Amino acid sequence: MSSASPRGALVVVEGLDRSGKSSQCQILVDHLNQSGSKAQYVKFPDRSTPTGKMINSYLTGSAQQDDHSIHLLFSANRWEAIQSILQMLEFGMNIIIDRYSFSGAVYSAAKDNPNLGLDWAWACEVGLPKPDLVLFLDLSSEEAARRGGYGEERYETQQMQSRVRALFQDLFKRLPNVNLKQINAGCSIDDVATEIRTTFGRFVEQAKLERPPEKLQTLSA
Repeated sequence: MSSASPRGALVVVEGLDRSGKSSQCQILVDHLNQSGSKAQYVKFPDRSTPTGKMINSYLTGSAQQDDHSIHLLFSANRWEAIQSILQMLEFGMNIIIDRYSFSGAVYSAAKDNPNLGLDWAWACEVGLPKPDLVLFLDLSSEEAARRGGYGEERYETQQMQSRVRALFQDLFKRLPNVNLKQINAGCSIDDVATEIRTTFGRFVEQAKLERPPEKLQTLSA
């Protein structure tokens, strides 16, 4: 592919647990591939890597970790995938990511550890590729708790999810240069998928993608 060819778009889907992120990522990827646009689904944490296996043991409750060390593992899990992601983007592949740095920072900060605030958590993410588009699937913690499978992993409590939701909003306010679209995830799966497709289509029509992607910056005060 020549350097004049357009690179792929880097799209991140974020939200509370059970907000439908994984399903919506797969629906979007399938739609793009079926319509002739190349797309790849990437999910963090990637539990197949060495760091991912340690993270999986922690999330399923079979291992304990210091808050700082588990946060660094989550961040390392993202960093180790970046070169592959950048290569796919350069060759025109749209990358749809299920959870990224935004989740990584807010879930760690939501533990209310006085020595691990949002600024400390975010510092590990500075320098990673900035998404071209962030889709935030907004859902109340009460609605999330009513969905199937809720409570199977460590962070799936209403108290934790309420803190996470508030911290997401705080984080987005302190990252004013992020291209963010908030979507009501309380609607039906089909309605959410339609809004995501429409948002992505409008974005692509207007996008002028930098090569390489810009990088995540430090938080504003």
